[in-house]
Amino acid sequence: MKQNNQEIEQYRVLRGPMGSDHTYGNNGLFVMVCPITRRRFAVQVSDGEGWEHVSVSIRKRPNDTPKWEEMCFAKELFWTDNEWVVQYISGKDDYINFHPGTLHLWRPVDQDFPKPPKEMV
Repeated sequence: MKQNNQEIEQYRVLRGPMGSDHTYGNNGLFVMVCPITRRRFAVQVSDGEGWEHVSVSIRKRPNDTPKWEEMCFAKELFWTDNEWVVQYISGKDDYINFHPGTLHLWRPVDQDFPKPPKEMV
């Protein structure tokens, strides 16, 4: 995950219940407009317990799911070009959905996860 990135810091929410500042590192709420879709979305970021995590939701439209272009934009903001991240779909017994329109990106910190051959991606 990118560290101390000024491009990201400009979007950080500084006040309110989800407010944070740069001392929180890769943890906080960020609000931005996707330059491709022009939709405003929120990104909640955390790193802990061996995982980097980004959740993306559309502002003021909690049931609208982010588009592919918005997820790619978030990925590019928070991770480097060559880092892989995944969206998991859990088994039904482990499924929890507090925010119906939110999608999540995950990356393990201390381990590589399997990747398909380049020709298959």
